[in-house]
Amino acid sequence: MSWISVAGVLGTLSVVAGAFGAHGLRESVSPERLSAWQTAAHYALVHSAALLALALYGAASGRSVTLPAALWTVGVVLFSGSIFGLVLFELRVLGPVTPLGGLLLIAGWASLLWWARSGASG
Repeated sequence: MSWISVAGVLGTLSVVAGAFGAHGLRESVSPERLSAWQTAAHYALVHSAALLALALYGAASGRSVTLPAALWTVGVVLFSGSIFGLVLFELRVLGPVTPLGGLLLIAGWASLLWWARSGASG
C-alpha cells in the first residue's frame, strides 16, 4: 500500500470519527470525553494531511519517506485509536498507549527534520 493510500485511509477515518463525535456521541458521553474524542480526531486529520503532503513530495522527488510516514501512521493509530477506545469502551488498559502514540508522532516530526536536513533517502 502506498503512503498516499495510507493518508487516504487515515483521512477518511478521521473525518468519520469527527462526524461521529459531533453527532453520535454528544448525548452519550461527558463533555470531557467528547473533548478527548475531538482531540483524537483532530490529531488524526492533521497527520493525515501531513502524510499526504509528504507522500506526494516523495512520489514527485523519488525520495523515500518511509521513516516519518511510518512513525506518523503508527502514532496516529496508537494515539487516536487509544483515545477512541477509552472514550467508547472505557478501556483503561489503553491509557498508557496514548502517550506512546504521542511520542511516535513527535518522533515522526523529528525524523522529518532529520530527513530534510540530511538529504537521507530513508
